[in-house]
Amino acid sequence: MFRSRAKTEKAPAEQLTAADSQQTRDPQAPKGRPTPKRSQAESQRRRAATQPRDRKAAMKQARATRRTELARQREALASGDERYLPARDKGPVRRFVRDFVDSRFCIAEFFLPMAVIILVLSMIRVGQLQTISLLLWLGVIVMIIIDSVGLTIRMKKQLNERFPDEPKRGAVAYGLMRTLQMRRLRLPKPQVKRGERP
Repeated sequence: MFRSRAKTEKAPAEQLTAADSQQTRDPQAPKGRPTPKRSQAESQRRRAATQPRDRKAAMKQARATRRTELARQREALASGDERYLPARDKGPVRRFVRDFVDSRFCIAEFFLPMAVIILVLSMIRVGQLQTISLLLWLGVIVMIIIDSVGLTIRMKKQLNERFPDEPKRGAVAYGLMRTLQMRRLRLPKPQVKRGERP
């Protein structure tokens, strides 16, 4: 007479769930949700595999590996060790280009010191010093262009002779960019002396 309504409603529900769990689902019956596409299932599986369980520990480990890789790269840039060089410096073609540039005297490597001298001369307002500095500036640029064109022609010829089957894309531009750096500041460090032929 004074029974609570909640208890009477719970009892049939519990009986239903117990009865459902005992029955096995018919394989042909619908499962109540659409089957995911293969690409979706694979991406979910990959995401679950790559996500670290402990995020902080994973970040620490990634930082440590990055630090060790950078240290190896710095050592390789100083010593010329091919194994740990960055991707832009790896390979026999790039090594030959570096040696080719380092074995020669290039006007472009003195561009920065000459630019500073010319800039200082152009600021001094004495007589015709500004006109002379402008002519010097023009002369330096012309000499660098002529030297770079000659170097490009010789480098292309040598690359085609020595590496006929290997890809040489970007090798000449890599060499020209190296000529703009002063010899002491070049990375990877020069492995040949001036006058030596690679």
